[in-house]
Amino acid sequence: MACDRATVRADPGALAAPRPRVHQGRSLNDSTKRETWSSHLAFYLSVAGAAVGLGTLWRFPFLAGQYGGGLFVLVFVLACLLIAVPLLTAEFMLGRRGGSNVPAAPGNVALAAGRSARWSLIGWLGTVAMFLIMTYYSVIGGWVLSYIEAFAVGNAATLDREALAARFAALLADPWRLLLWHTLFMGATALISSAGLHRGIELANKIMLPGLFLILTGLAIYALMQGDAAGALAFLTRADFSQLTGELVLAAVGQAFFATGVGMGIMIAYGSQVTPDESLPRSAGVVVVSIVLASILASVLIFPLVFGYGVDPAHGPQLAFIVLPSIFVGMPGGALVGTLFFILLAFAALSSSIAGLEPAVGWLTERFGFRRTPAVALVATAMWLIGIGTVLSFNHWRDVHPLGAIERFRTATLFDLTDFVAANVLLPLGALLTCILAGWRLGHTTMAADFGAHTGVRKAIVTLLRYVCPVAIVVVLVSAL
Repeated sequence: MACDRATVRADPGALAAPRPRVHQGRSLNDSTKRETWSSHLAFYLSVAGAAVGLGTLWRFPFLAGQYGGGLFVLVFVLACLLIAVPLLTAEFMLGRRGGSNVPAAPGNVALAAGRSARWSLIGWLGTVAMFLIMTYYSVIGGWVLSYIEAFAVGNAATLDREALAARFAALLADPWRLLLWHTLFMGATALISSAGLHRGIELANKIMLPGLFLILTGLAIYALMQGDAAGALAFLTRADFSQLTGELVLAAVGQAFFATGVGMGIMIAYGSQVTPDESLPRSAGVVVVSIVLASILASVLIFPLVFGYGVDPAHGPQLAFIVLPSIFVGMPGGALVGTLFFILLAFAALSSSIAGLEPAVGWLTERFGFRRTPAVALVATAMWLIGIGTVLSFNHWRDVHPLGAIERFRTATLFDLTDFVAANVLLPLGALLTCILAGWRLGHTTMAADFGAHTGVRKAIVTLLRYVCPVAIVVVLVSAL
């Protein structure tokens, strides 16, 4: 789910029931205390929707363009399998055993295993990180909504690249327009979330995720027909290992880490509503397959157009808001294609943002007894208010650098600092602690019940959590700092 700065079954008979959750001195019974997913499909659609966000449809293609295409794709897929799957499995386990109060869930699991409740720090790191991310994710989601309007009514359908660049700059310079779209995006997120698990989150994802893949597939086919299909497919499938560098590996690992939403508390929250017969490794696999498929389809959509129209594939974050719209303008049916493309991005942004409310909402409802609608309203309002700081960071406060005395942050705005703390500090720390807790501190009973009935799968997940994931996370963390 995280996005760039410019711009989260084993055989039922073999699966032991989770231990009762410990919460403030009492145990929680899933069947009476909270809703569970109506079906396995509803859960799969929701967790995939939470993960397939702007980071997948927007950030992945320009990273693939910057790092040579096929080799980056290959390293990214391997990173997803070796890092994302075990971490997602561990987070689902913490939620299913620990409860929907994300800050408390890891501590509940640790207590049940005879460990310290201080492992709740994992949940707090994820909840705070997700809260901070949502404050600016909503602003960027607002950009997407503004472009749907611009292409739908024809305002952007006749502009050249210079005019589109000027339009985007004008949008960022206008705090009132940014605030309007930020408000609409956060309002839509809160409206869906307040409807609850079945009538809100599940229903929205049953519509948006299939719609997302339908639009994405249709646009990808159209792009292959209109652009340079041969050049694009060669670029995405050719792996020149002589270009393999530490920088490329780091970029691919970072994208795998952030695109899947690990460390954000979302998967702990969604995992708390999983029934005991659901295979957690399989669920993690569904998320990863969805991410990889969406990433590849997004690349198949973008690169035929990029090569066909003679555009540099390494354009970076401006690809979605300036470069691609300028290509749409010159295409047959460009206004419709542009509208569909930004509807696609809106579906991705909304499916991730409704998940982004869950860690804080679950904390208010379980810890303080809030009803869902007031909890959603409180959390969304707080995110919206803090998000005004991001809005102003692009205009009135663009020259305000709170940590300007530190060379590393000399030009960092409030938006930059918020993103840095959430994505580069809190998320990796939370994921690293998750590896330690799940890989080293929990007993074999937990491993058998939640990490797969098949011994080989269970051992592979534990081995990756103990040795591979921590190293990768530390490397990403150090490089970001």
